[in-house]
Order: sequence, then structure tokens, then C-alpha cells
Amino acid sequence: MKLVSWNVNGLRACVKKGFMEYFHEVNADIFCVQETKLQEGQINLELEGYYQYWNYAIKKGYSGTAVFTKKQPLSVRYGLGSDESEDEGRILTLEFDDFFLVNVYTPNSQRDLARLGLRLKWEDRILLHLKELDLVKPVILCGDLNVAHQEIDLKNAKSNIGNSGFTDEERGKMTTLLESRFVDSYRHFYPNQEGAYTWWSYMMKVRERNIGWRIDYFIVSETLLSRLNNAQIHSHVMGSDHCPVLLETSL
Repeated sequence: MKLVSWNVNGLRACVKKGFMEYFHEVNADIFCVQETKLQEGQINLELEGYYQYWNYAIKKGYSGTAVFTKKQPLSVRYGLGSDESEDEGRILTLEFDDFFLVNVYTPNSQRDLARLGLRLKWEDRILLHLKELDLVKPVILCGDLNVAHQEIDLKNAKSNIGNSGFTDEERGKMTTLLESRFVDSYRHFYPNQEGAYTWWSYMMKVRERNIGWRIDYFIVSETLLSRLNNAQIHSHVMGSDHCPVLLETSL
């Protein structure tokens, strides 16, 4: 089974920049997107052979997640029902025979850290959700988690300490997640790989010079480790300020 996750930063814009070409080329069994930035009826994706599940933000042109899957899930849950960001369409949970898939777009703490408090509450609620699911069957969490966990995960670590996405609090929440029987699949395969980034600023030549952050992940239950085959970052794929990440499994 091949899974892909991509923050498209506006799906309608990304479709004009090669989204469909990549979608068909990669031929994923499950394709997750974040930051769709649209409402129901604003796009008609003809994805033959895929079931489509969308969680829209109430605010127009903002946030949103979607999952496209070849196999019909046993159940789908939209949101969590008890979070301040519930209206922002940030989470989809799909149950399959052998695992749960959780696609998320984690709230950004913002440049002035104005949303850090909300963000930390979100982290606690998501961890509880993942733990509850993991008691039933293994979990695959994917999406834009809006945090670079370690210094190896961004180009200019020293100058970004304390900035949104690299605060002690956010990094600590990721550490807690990974100490709760979950594994960062990319670091499982490539523990010391430097320059592996998934997001770049739109500032001139930043992506060209690979001055980036790794903030898009596939996090899996420890019990799935023997079923993992490979993890990849498709940094060559344009169309967004993020690039797709891929996980191959024997599920």
C-alpha cells in the first residue's frame, strides 16, 4: 500500500500547477491533502477509482483537509467535536480493516505565537485521540504538523529557536507523541539525513537553495514498524510551498 500526504496550499491553485499529473503518476492507494482552502462545490475532481472525503473549514478560502482512497473505509469521522479549531476542517479519521488513518492540518502558532495556547491544547487532544485509536488497531497519522522536531529538521535551527514551529513547547509535544509508542517513519529509515525538507518560504531562491523545514510527516504506531517498506520526500514536486511525502507499507 502506498500513501501520500501533501499540503497543497490551495487545491484549486495547485490543480493549475500540476496536481493532477502528480496524482496520476504517483498512483497512491490513499492520497491525503491539507490546506485545501475551498468549500463544497468549488472544485470537481474526477478521480476515477477513488472515494473522496472532505472536511471543509467554515471560513472561506481557509484550512481544510481531504482524503482520496481506492478502498472504501469502514467508517469516517470528521473532526473531534471538542476543540476550538473544530470549525477549521483540520482532521479526518478513516478506519480500514487493519489500521486507522488520521489526516491532520495542525494549527500554526502564528508569527507572534498568538495561537500557541490553542495549538498546545490541540496537541493534547490529538494525542488522546491517537492513543484511543491505537487501543483498537494501529494508527497512521499524516499531514502538515507545523513543527520541525529536531535541529536536523530545518536549515537554520539556531536562528529559529523560539519561532513558530520551532518553540520548545511545540517540539516537546512532538517528543511526547513519539514517546507514546509512535514513530516518525522518515527518521526510522533515514535517522541522520540532513537537508530533507518539506516546506520552503516563498521568498526568492529559498527553495532553490533548499533553505527549508521538515514539517510534513507520516507518524505510525510502533506495531506497524515491521510493515513499513520505505518513506520518501518528493521535493522535486512543485505546485505548493510544501512538497508531498510518501509512505510505502505491506498493509
